[in-house]
Amino acid sequence: MSKQVALVTGATGGIGFQVSKRLAEDGYTVVLSDIDDAKGAERVAELKAAGLEAEYVNCDVTDENAVNTAVTSVGEKYGKIDVVVNNAGGLGGRSPIEGMETDFFRKVMALNLDSAFFVSRAAIPFLKKSDNASIINFTSNAGWNAGGPGAGIYGTSKAAVHTFTRALAKELAEFGIRANAVSPGTIDTPFHAQIKATKPEVFASWANSIMLGRLGQPEEVAGVISFLVSKDASFVTAETIQIGGGQALGI
Repeated sequence: MSKQVALVTGATGGIGFQVSKRLAEDGYTVVLSDIDDAKGAERVAELKAAGLEAEYVNCDVTDENAVNTAVTSVGEKYGKIDVVVNNAGGLGGRSPIEGMETDFFRKVMALNLDSAFFVSRAAIPFLKKSDNASIINFTSNAGWNAGGPGAGIYGTSKAAVHTFTRALAKELAEFGIRANAVSPGTIDTPFHAQIKATKPEVFASWANSIMLGRLGQPEEVAGVISFLVSKDASFVTAETIQIGGGQALGI
């Protein structure tokens, strides 16, 4: 049986790297995709030093042509792709809708929705060659509550990812390809490093809105994804798993 191959986008950051590391530990050859080549090389070296199989590919996931080139190169090199993790995305900034520039709207939608669409579409022909194929998308609490101040379009983009995941699951079921999403709550990553350093009391207070009384760790997101792409989850598709310590319910 040939080695399983996983493609992870946004793979050099906090959650993306931990997902990559966990899948590599699970036995996958992991292709880390991002736009920071120096960081990509550093991350791959870290995984290889631990005896894990990994490589890096530069890809701007908002660029259709770049995605097609990168995903096709991976699929053709390995003859298949078993797992796609569409982790790349982000807030993109904040803006009230009334004064929002159209370019800002399109940037946020491209970062979160277009990216998942481009990568998934390009990967499907190669996922069809796997005997246990999965797509994992990232949505957010903002997809349900429309986000905080100025994050309405971010929330809108993530709500679209939720529905897009279910659409993928419907279309791809006949090929044995599963599609699920994860919705992380507040995770302790470098994304929050600035506020953690400058306003530690604000950072500490975030735990008060979480049932379990603490922030999540990137490894906890990676663990759920490890399960979702495994054969233990072979009858799970079209689901969105909240990974937030009960945060979505509020306390």
